Amino acid sequence: MRADDPAALSAWYRDCLGLDADEKGRWRQEAGPTVFAAFDSQIDYFGSPAQRTMLNFRVHDLDAMLAQLRAKGADVAAETQDMEGVGRFGWVTDPEGNRIELWQPA
Repeated sequence: MRADDPAALSAWYRDCLGLDADEKGRWRQEAGPTVFAAFDSQIDYFGSPAQRTMLNFRVHDLDAMLAQLRAKGADVAAETQDMEGVGRFGWVTDPEGNRIELWQPA
């Protein structure tokens, strides 16, 4: 991921999302589904039209994660989305303007 301030952005992901990557960017995630999805280039789902990709992180408790992010002053979207059989979704925008999706699987 490109960043104007890579060290600060890495610290934000560590401190706000718990992404405890090593010096090479590796981290261990729990076993579970991983999603790859291509979207039409004209949708506004990613936020800014300049954003070409969106990270999606699985979370155990979406409400708790969103509250934690708000407490840290993060730019959290007010809405959440429930998708029957899939789970719940929420969004946060990182300090460099990248919209991130948080997913609590069903």
